[in-house]
Amino acid sequence: MAESAEYALHSRFLRGLAASPDGIAARAGKESRSYAEMHDLALRWGGSLARTGSPAVGVLAARGLTAYTGILAALYAGAAVVPLRPDFPASRTRQIIEASGLRTVVADDAGLAVLPEVLDGIGEMSVLAPDAADGATVPGVRLLPAHAAALDEPAPVKPDDPAYYLFTSGSTGRPKGVALTHGGTEHYFRLADERYDFGPGDVFSQAFELNFDCGAFDLFCAWGAGATVVTIPPGAYLDLPSFVAQQGLTVWFSTPSAIDLVRRVGGLGANVLAGLRWSLFAGEALKCRDAEDWQHSAPASVLENLYGPTELTITIAAHRWSSEHSPAAAVNGLSPIGPVHRGHLHLLLDDDGEPCENEGELCVSGPQLASGYLDPGDEEGRFFERDGRRWYRTGDRVRRLDGDELVYLGRRDAQVQIQGWRVELAEVEHALRLCDVADAVAVAVMGATGTELAAFYTGDPVPTAGLVGRLRAHLPAGVLPKHYHHLPEFPLNANKKVDRLRLAAYAQDLIDGADGGTDFCGTSTSSTSSTSGTADEPATGAGEPR
Repeated sequence: MAESAEYALHSRFLRGLAASPDGIAARAGKESRSYAEMHDLALRWGGSLARTGSPAVGVLAARGLTAYTGILAALYAGAAVVPLRPDFPASRTRQIIEASGLRTVVADDAGLAVLPEVLDGIGEMSVLAPDAADGATVPGVRLLPAHAAALDEPAPVKPDDPAYYLFTSGSTGRPKGVALTHGGTEHYFRLADERYDFGPGDVFSQAFELNFDCGAFDLFCAWGAGATVVTIPPGAYLDLPSFVAQQGLTVWFSTPSAIDLVRRVGGLGANVLAGLRWSLFAGEALKCRDAEDWQHSAPASVLENLYGPTELTITIAAHRWSSEHSPAAAVNGLSPIGPVHRGHLHLLLDDDGEPCENEGELCVSGPQLASGYLDPGDEEGRFFERDGRRWYRTGDRVRRLDGDELVYLGRRDAQVQIQGWRVELAEVEHALRLCDVADAVAVAVMGATGTELAAFYTGDPVPTAGLVGRLRAHLPAGVLPKHYHHLPEFPLNANKKVDRLRLAAYAQDLIDGADGGTDFCGTSTSSTSSTSGTADEPATGAGEPR
């Protein structure tokens, strides 16, 4: 095996293969694939992919065996993985393909079905479609053989080579590509190996979509231990205790929103998740109440709150929950996020961009730092040089506690977390303006399911259902606002800027059912409410990585 194997991301799978060749690497529904079977398939698929010479390979597939094997095959071919969602708007996927320069894709049946629309105007694409029927043809697609000559071994890579391109929400209306390197992921998973006692007997949940960076944690922590990954279907949340028991899950990892979802369907209770050894949460702020309720349901598990943006390789801090100590360290009912990972430096910046001691914007430098954005023009205001080091500004305000423990206070800018997905309000507003409204403002409010988006717009009133339908062509489901309000014009503050705080307070009042309300530009609350609406379908958590 090439020397690069020790830091190559695919070496995680090779470790699992050595530890448990006949063990199940992944299970989705009634289908499963052993380590030996997945390795052989990935070498064959990787042979086809390598012959294209593509430096990056898209995986246009839903969570399942084709997607998991496709990710491994792309890595075996020496290419960077670009996870793509078949259920995303075609225009969105097209933007990602163009930004990453993709000319090769692995697709399942769902991905193959949307490719003609996705590829409109792009040109021919080489596609490995292992599930397609023999003789199948797709316009604009050159189908690659799934059973070509196999690679003898995975292709060698260097530490600075990209392992993943993940796309975050962009304020210009286009997604921003983040390059995560093999060296950065090696550091991350080495720390995870030291922190957790995962082994071949563990069974991991795979609840995150694969374009969410935490999805890589599920796969490569499990594979590095010779453990099994199990795809979590939406229906599992209706009776999660039964699903966890039937599948033998020992490691659970999801956004904290899942806790409230399970609670609302009656799935939490004393010791009902007794089989879990580890309970991990990331992607949004973890409420102390949620941590306590989950811990009560899974008392044998160690519960951790993980924190980190995509640009810092999955997560960069972790807090181990203690019912005795954690609530006392919380701020606004939110769990601490822990100290920054070993081997990294961090500093806090005040509102003037100067270092401060106890409270400010978190900036991090170290081996998990992404090599940058695919478009260097996106780096302004995010990546910077200081004291001879490269740093990333997270945009998150934190407070320093004793022992370098940090607690999250909120976003510094206009990004918000919706069920674990990082959303730029400016992007949502941009999409609304493409739907025949004069102008738009999006604000975050607290609703029944946690943080939700409320949209205000001017111009001619539009039926909510029609507006939502048009927005679906531009935004993933999880980014769609839940509430819609028409106004003749937006209120302005003393600086003649749109008064977003006033709009947010007004939207919250409407959701809370408060009496009275704010009079905007001579329009009463009651008349404004008559042109308000709620999306027929709530956000489902499908969106861009944090």
